[in-house]
Amino acid sequence: MLAATILSAQSTDAGVNQVTPILFGQYPDARALAAATAEHLEPLILSTGFYRQKAKALIKMAQLLVTRHDGQVPTDMDQLTALPGVGRKTANVVLGHALGIPGFPVDRHVLRVSNRIGLASGDDPVEVETHLCAVLSKSSWTLASDVLILHGRRVCRPKPLCDECSVRKDCDHYRRVIATGSTSIKRRDTRRI
Repeated sequence: MLAATILSAQSTDAGVNQVTPILFGQYPDARALAAATAEHLEPLILSTGFYRQKAKALIKMAQLLVTRHDGQVPTDMDQLTALPGVGRKTANVVLGHALGIPGFPVDRHVLRVSNRIGLASGDDPVEVETHLCAVLSKSSWTLASDVLILHGRRVCRPKPLCDECSVRKDCDHYRRVIATGSTSIKRRDTRRI
């Protein structure tokens, strides 16, 4: 999960899913990946984009897993984010989906949806994460993030499909912009989100 999430930066899930069976077939664990060379790894992950940087990050991440964590993925946010290629979003994905530890990944979809609905305000992922985690039970963090991401992909897109939205009656954006037909608010809101 850690390697796949690193590969997912600026790539699609489908693209990563095409690459990972081959990658993991050749490098089944941290020790094997730590011994890889960029020259061999880059062609395997080429289609995910930014393959040179990702190859370097994957190899260095695996080397640190071996030397500092006995080849195991750490279960601590600070230790995870100390690994190359791992930011808060990646760490939260790994914690929540691979390790069963509540995490709240905040991506562009979570930012857009939480701002539009009125759950949070701002464009800083850490601030939005902090706010959402404070108002939700810890046990719901991972699922809530997944729901917001899917809602942002399917319905609350950059150009929202408000007529198809099941939460529009509780949505600040819908009440202020769509229901009132206010174009001046719409322009301001679009810039904000």
